[in-house]
Amino acid sequence: MAGSKPLAGLLVVAMEQAVAAPLCSARLADAGARVIKIERAEGDFARGYDASAKGSSSYFVWLNRGKESLVLDIKKAEDLALLRRLAARADVFIQNLAPGAAARAGFGSAELRAAHPRLITVDISGYGESGDHAAMKAYDLLVQAESGLASVTGRPEGPGRVGVSVCDIACGMNAHAAVLEALIERGATGRGKGIAVSLFDGMADMMNVPLVYFEGTGREPQRVGLAHPSICPYSAFDTADGVAVLISIQNEREWSDFCARFLLEPDLPGREGYRSNVERVANRATVDAHIAAVFATLTRERCAERLREARTAYGFVNDVAGLARHPALRRVTLDTPGGPVPVAAPAAIFSDGPRELGPVPAIGQHTDGIRAEFA
Repeated sequence: MAGSKPLAGLLVVAMEQAVAAPLCSARLADAGARVIKIERAEGDFARGYDASAKGSSSYFVWLNRGKESLVLDIKKAEDLALLRRLAARADVFIQNLAPGAAARAGFGSAELRAAHPRLITVDISGYGESGDHAAMKAYDLLVQAESGLASVTGRPEGPGRVGVSVCDIACGMNAHAAVLEALIERGATGRGKGIAVSLFDGMADMMNVPLVYFEGTGREPQRVGLAHPSICPYSAFDTADGVAVLISIQNEREWSDFCARFLLEPDLPGREGYRSNVERVANRATVDAHIAAVFATLTRERCAERLREARTAYGFVNDVAGLARHPALRRVTLDTPGGPVPVAAPAAIFSDGPRELGPVPAIGQHTDGIRAEFA
C-alpha cells in the first residue's frame, strides 16, 4: 500500500540551487506538494557537481526527485510576469538567491506576502540578510570553518571537514520544519508568514554544546578524532584482524560490566586513574592503551561476542562500501533522465506504507506545459 501524501494540493515555487533550499522543497515534494523548480537555462549548478548517477550528479538526484523543472530568465519581462503568476497561486515560495537579489528583481518576500497574504515565503541565505557577512558567499565548507565546526572536527593535528554538506543539510531541515509549522498556523489563522533561515544559524545552533562548554570553562573542546572529548572510554580500537571497533561507555555501571566481561578485569574500576569518568578522561592515553591491548588480541567476531556479553554499545567503523552493503540500509530507486538510480530511503517510516517518490526532472522538462498552464 502506498503511503498518503498529506501535502497534496499545495503548490511550492522554488527559485533554488545547490543543497539547502532543494532539500527543503524535496521533503515537501515527498509529502505530495507540487514543487515547481525554477532554473536558469544552464540549470541548477548542482547538476554538474558529478556524473555518477547515470549521468546526473549524486547531489541533484538526491535532492530533486518529484519536482517539475521550469527554465526562466527573470530579466525577460514575460518570464518575470510568469513568475508573478506562479507566486499568486503558490502556497510556499522558496528562494536562495544572493541576499537582496529577489527584492531587487521585484519579488522580495515582504512584497509577495503583501500581495498574497496566505503565502509562506522562505528566504535561505548563508549568514542572514543583514550585517557584515550578509554579502559573503557561503558554501558549506566555508560555513563549517566560520562556525567553528571544523575546529572541533578531525584529529589533533588540525581542523577537519565533516564529510557531508552538514551546514546545507541542517539549513534545509530547519527550513522544512519551519514551513510545516507555518502551514499549521495558516490553517488556523488563514495567513502566511515569512521564514528566514541561514546556514550559519543552523550550524551555530548545532554548535551549542561546544559553545556553552567554552563560555563556561574558558577551554576550547579538543579534537580527538574517533573519540569523545568528555567521555572515556568512547573511542575506536583495532582488532587483531585490522577492523576498527568504536565503543561507548556512558556510565559507571557500563564501565564495570565492560571491565568484568570484556577486559576480564573486574577489579579495574577500583584502580587509580580508572575509578570515574573524570579520572579516565584525565588519564585517557593510559586507559585507551590498556583497552587497545585487549582488542588487539581478538578478532572482529570475538570482539563482537565479548562486547555483547558485556552489554557494551559498539559499532564497526565502516567505509562507504560498508554502508552500501549494511544490513540496516533501506533503499528506494529513483527514476532519472539517465535511468533508475538506487538511493538511501528517506528516514521517516510511516505506518500507512512507503510513499511513492517522483522522478528527477531533466532541465526545463516541464517548461512548455507550465507556460501553457499559467498563461
